[in-house]
Amino acid sequence: MTGVRIAAAAAPFGRDLDEDFARIAALIDRARADGVRLLALPEACLGGYLANLDGGADGPPALDADGPEIRRLAELAGELVVTAGYCESDGGVLYNSAVCVSDGVVLGSHRKVHQPLSEDATYRAGNGFTAFDTPVGRLGMMICYDKAFPESARTLALDGAEIGVCMSAWPGSRTHAAADLAQDRWKHRFDLFDRARALENQIVWVSANQSGTFGDLRFVASAKIVDPGGEVVADTGVSDGLAVAEVDVAEALATARRSMAHLRDRRPEAYAPAGAPAG
Repeated sequence: MTGVRIAAAAAPFGRDLDEDFARIAALIDRARADGVRLLALPEACLGGYLANLDGGADGPPALDADGPEIRRLAELAGELVVTAGYCESDGGVLYNSAVCVSDGVVLGSHRKVHQPLSEDATYRAGNGFTAFDTPVGRLGMMICYDKAFPESARTLALDGAEIGVCMSAWPGSRTHAAADLAQDRWKHRFDLFDRARALENQIVWVSANQSGTFGDLRFVASAKIVDPGGEVVADTGVSDGLAVAEVDVAEALATARRSMAHLRDRRPEAYAPAGAPAG
């Protein structure tokens, strides 16, 4: 059996790209020293997230998908597979995007499909989910609110994803906020979604998140790795850090699916078409 060391980061990022790259370089160095092969960084780690979710917030710098910043990230990654979020500009249209890089090249990309609250005042929505091959296995990416929709991860799993990476800038509750972030109800939802998406699709789940505060938002951190049985095998809690675990991905999937294989046992003919009432 051959395991792969996987890390998910909980870290703060802001508008200063040089500072962001310095933090990313430090996280990559730390991961490399620990033998990590896959490192997931948070949503919007290049330039920071929105200052608030009320619409009209100051946004992050808009970057081209083939621009110098993404090339710089790909070079920093070296032999690691690294996923990271950024604000993508395509012909003047902005997307909340993620990229997967390794050895100086882009392996895959994703544009956030589901937009919470007033995020659509800044970004246009993406339109799909596609898995892709990497040196550590077939991988699928989501961004934050995407994971609240079972269809997102299920689409990736049906496309052969063995590892699901969700990059977030997930804040604590905006109303009735808990004094202790560990008890916050939005953190509780964040954790439930992570475990449910791993279990229902029987895949390895890697969840990175922003930490600290930015604008009006206080992020819940809680980066984690979840096995295909829905068990959390590494977790940063509400603090900065790296959640690191060694996983034999093929063996973990085979073990989880040996008796009850959720993808195999699906009955698509019994499911109502999207948007149609069940009757």
